[in-house]
Amino acid sequence: MYTHWWVYIAGMPRNPEPTREKILTAANRLFYGEGIGRVSVDAVAEKAGVTKRTLYYHFRSKDDLIAAYLESRDQPNLNQFAKWFAAGGDTLPEKVAAMFEGLGKAARSPRWKGCGFLRTVAELANKPGHPAVKVGAAHKKKFEAWLTDALADTAEPAELARQIVLLMEGAFSTMLIHRESDYIRVAGETAAALVRAREQKGRRRSTAP
Repeated sequence: MYTHWWVYIAGMPRNPEPTREKILTAANRLFYGEGIGRVSVDAVAEKAGVTKRTLYYHFRSKDDLIAAYLESRDQPNLNQFAKWFAAGGDTLPEKVAAMFEGLGKAARSPRWKGCGFLRTVAELANKPGHPAVKVGAAHKKKFEAWLTDALADTAEPAELARQIVLLMEGAFSTMLIHRESDYIRVAGETAAALVRAREQKGRRRSTAP
């Protein structure tokens, strides 16, 4: 019963979690920088400093690795937008505009390659059932739900949040095409104007006889 227990232990990674994180860090750099289609599993393994066999110990397939790559970006991205929002001033229009300002600053970096979620889902447009597509859709819905809560004091916050999401996605795409941050500035001003209009609408409702 105990003769060969050490063989089993020796054949397993000693510290699975750090190895998994190393692979995900490598996948983030390569997938975000070059796109999921152009990056092979071999390239990710080489970047992570592990064997392909080790990579497949942690991820069953490239599809699973791509989904995990997006999952690893989910909460950090949401946290970043929440941070921009919180630091954006005292009023809701200022806070909403601050998210676009933060995105504009990030987009001016030469390392910025657009929204990793949008780009990945676009590459998988012919595979709607791909796990990464589901992760991308869930991330965008989470952002919309968070924004709806943040705009709770306005009239019809869910609809307003959806309008701002559309402006945000348009800013992502247009900025990636033109590399001109002025598009993001205009999108932010438009979003702030929408918020002001909804606030006024809410005040009129509250004072109506």
